[in-house]
Amino acid sequence: MPIAGTRYRRAVDPGQTRLGADGLPGPDASRGAFPRPNGPAARVGPGALRRARVLAGVAVLVVAAVYLARVADVAELTAAATAVASAPATVLAAVAAYAAAFGLRSLAWCRVLPGLRPGQSWAALHVSLLGNHVLPLRLGEVLRVTSVLRRTDLAPAPVVASAVTLRLGDLLGLLVVAAVATPALLATLVGPAWSATLAVAVSAAALAGAVWCHRLAAGRRVRVPGPAVAAATLAAWVLEAVVLLAVAGAAGLPLTWAQAAGVTAVTVLAQTVALTPGGLGTYEAAGTAALVALGLPAGPALAVVLLTHGVKTAYALVVGAIALGVPGPGYWGRWRLPRRLPQRPPGTAVPDDAPVVAFLPAHDEEDAVAEVVGGLPREVHGRRVEVVVVDDGSTDRTAARAAAAGADVVRVVPNRGLGAAVRRGLAEAVARRPACVVYLDADGEYFGEDLAAVAAPVLADDADYVVGSRFAGRIEVMRRHRRAGNLALTAWVRWMTRRRDLTDGQSGYRAFSPAAAAAAEVVHDYNYAQVLTLDLLGKGFTYAEVPIRYTFRTSGTSFVHLGRYLRAVVPAVHRQLNPADAATHDSR
Repeated sequence: MPIAGTRYRRAVDPGQTRLGADGLPGPDASRGAFPRPNGPAARVGPGALRRARVLAGVAVLVVAAVYLARVADVAELTAAATAVASAPATVLAAVAAYAAAFGLRSLAWCRVLPGLRPGQSWAALHVSLLGNHVLPLRLGEVLRVTSVLRRTDLAPAPVVASAVTLRLGDLLGLLVVAAVATPALLATLVGPAWSATLAVAVSAAALAGAVWCHRLAAGRRVRVPGPAVAAATLAAWVLEAVVLLAVAGAAGLPLTWAQAAGVTAVTVLAQTVALTPGGLGTYEAAGTAALVALGLPAGPALAVVLLTHGVKTAYALVVGAIALGVPGPGYWGRWRLPRRLPQRPPGTAVPDDAPVVAFLPAHDEEDAVAEVVGGLPREVHGRRVEVVVVDDGSTDRTAARAAAAGADVVRVVPNRGLGAAVRRGLAEAVARRPACVVYLDADGEYFGEDLAAVAAPVLADDADYVVGSRFAGRIEVMRRHRRAGNLALTAWVRWMTRRRDLTDGQSGYRAFSPAAAAAAEVVHDYNYAQVLTLDLLGKGFTYAEVPIRYTFRTSGTSFVHLGRYLRAVVPAVHRQLNPADAATHDSR
């Protein structure tokens, strides 16, 4: 009997799983349903073009860095940097103004795109800012859209339309700021004809974006930008100019607010065609040229522009890195359970004669399995105990010794892994209509006499999922490196589940209510420990721990090796927390 609702592999029907004759997913379950392309088309594609763009950006970056190193006056740059460092309050105020500019842009986007939360709007803008400072060719602009699409359930069309329209509005706003603050500056730098052409092109593009938004607005998916959005856009650029104004003032370079706004507008406009990360080189050239055009000396002007760019870059790296994960879900998905979990699922009817089913996955455990099976009580809390051993492709006498000790043996050939064996054991146990399902390792590290204690909260209906905690009980023997590893992984699971009462994330002794056992999903074959806890807690099943005893195995070998374990478990945990068919994305 397959486990209800498993998403171990998507089949044609997303609510079902393709199972083999043995009740387990087929041999291609972990590889996905779509073949990998072959031939020349698979070798030449977007990846090659992306690498070419990156190489071109790196080359331009190197040239820009060499050029700046040659033309910059080190003495003037050092003096300006010292002056700016001696005025931290001024710099912090400028950074606050810069952050406020992004706050206005965030609110403007939320006003245009219904359903977009301010936190995710703020995060998308800063992820984009980070991308533009570390990627060439302004590839961070793409992250503005992908951040929202990855972290919300909004449809692509309105997200793209609103982002593009607002970005075109930004360019139009820059032209307005440059024209109002320093009317002659743009014409001086690029000539009257080119400045007029640029103004017409940007205005036409912004109008086209507004029309695009208007068409989508008919379906109530976006709103056409209005006066409030336009005012927020202009105010954002004026606030951003505070950074240049503050740095120039600290460095002793006379600059008015209007001049700072005009220079900032011209500099950012020049970056629309930047090839290097952060527009390094383009930013300095445009900013210095603009300051020189205003009559300021070239050396100090370059130093001020470099420092201004440095402040903005530091902000982008720090705040952008934070925005990758905050608010949740992060850009790469969720790494913790949400704070609000579903209500406890309803239980299932339990017959009066329902047994406690204990199942033990075993692989080449002939030296220990019989003693473990024999040590289990035949009755707990007035209910008989049925023992099932899932023989996971053993090559020794594990199956024969388990059967001789009184267990029902389920053979799985070939060996599939502990996670698959636990999945099969849960299915076998659910098929027996149990009052409680108990899992324990077959290697002799756990004591059969503790079965009653582990099953008790489930049988009393106090919990759906119970973990026998070694660290809350008595550990007779545990090697130091294993203790350290268990404690570290437990801290990780405690953080992911937000449960301070979780003291043992890797215990091999667990109990399940019939409903929890039927709903449990193990999303990979290698292991079960973390994903099973995340799965059941994420579905609202109640959790409890009881103290148990533990001793280190005296025979056999453990399959756990740190490198392989982390390579298998970390992606599985991420997949568990971010199911592909998730319909909503709650904020942390």
